[in-house]
Amino acid sequence: MEGVSVRKIKKICVFCGANSGKDVAFVNAAFHLGEVLGKRKIDLVYGGGKLGLMGQVLGIIPSAFTINNLVGETCGKEIKVATMQERLVMMMELSDAFIALPGGFGTLEELFQMISWAQLNIHNKPIGVLNINGFFNGLLSFVDHAVKQEFITPRARKILISATTADELVDKLQAFRFESDPALSKLKWSPSSSQKEKLDLTLRL
Repeated sequence: MEGVSVRKIKKICVFCGANSGKDVAFVNAAFHLGEVLGKRKIDLVYGGGKLGLMGQVLGIIPSAFTINNLVGETCGKEIKVATMQERLVMMMELSDAFIALPGGFGTLEELFQMISWAQLNIHNKPIGVLNINGFFNGLLSFVDHAVKQEFITPRARKILISATTADELVDKLQAFRFESDPALSKLKWSPSSSQKEKLDLTLRL
């Protein structure tokens, strides 16, 4: 990455499936990503529990998931929150970047929530998918199709990064430069005045 300024990333939030998936390569890639983050001294933030590809360090988990040990014991430190939305907001606040591994509706919802928040200028943190064995090919093709149909701007398309290996993806996240939409950059998002200082996503015009 000679000649490229590198973004300082200390914590990466990883979105991943509650199931391991059909291909053992998904599990192997998740373990390898953990090794890569460890070698680079990057902390891991994730959704809590130990099902499927979910795994270590700081887990942010809704209290409902802890009833009857629904998703298993969280690896590392655990923070309990009341709602799924609160969990996602806290993930955003505590992380410097985001990676999505293969997963289902929950993973995709988290991924696109972060993308839409970046587009709305709520954050400017890099977001990527680890495209293991072409898992995200269809999704990336759909996003490119939406660009061609002018539902997604070419500038917004750059928000979503992809790579086939963990090292390549982290390198791309570190090299990412956020390009704010001139119109959307005028949006003002104010922090809540509550004592807990929760993020208020109310639009101020």
